[in-house]
Amino acid sequence: MSLMIGNNSVVSINYTLKDDEGQVLDSSEGKEPLQYLHGNNNLIQGLEKELVGKTTGSKFEASIAPEDAYGERRDDFIQVVTKEMFQGVEDVVPGMTFIAQGEGGVQRQVRVTNIEGDNVTIDANHPLAGMTLHFEVEVVDVREGTAQEIEHGHVHQHGHDH
Repeated sequence: MSLMIGNNSVVSINYTLKDDEGQVLDSSEGKEPLQYLHGNNNLIQGLEKELVGKTTGSKFEASIAPEDAYGERRDDFIQVVTKEMFQGVEDVVPGMTFIAQGEGGVQRQVRVTNIEGDNVTIDANHPLAGMTLHFEVEVVDVREGTAQEIEHGHVHQHGHDH
């Protein structure tokens, strides 16, 4: 009898992620399957919901709305700062990403989107925010998580230890 995906299952999936235009944004093709511990916020919420109850060999397609993926784009996550904020970086160019310390010490990844003179526009929205994500998924394997994996909230790769 094959295990059904539920909390604390270790799940391996092959997947292809596309946008509304059908462009491939990410895929496990040609790589190892993605392995995660179910129910520990290691995947976007919408995809985890779709995987519940599936078993090894299941194949399905799912469209995940922004609110169940990376959220809607937020204008308040876009701000203009001065180049002085990037001390030690010689050439700040659009597309670069940095980890910024936000309010209350929260760290966010920000992407440089524009530069005008000394003004640098940064965007803390996830690059996939505001997008409906279209997944093709194949469940490769399902097993129970070990006590240590469950305690740590993630999968331990072959012999990986802390």
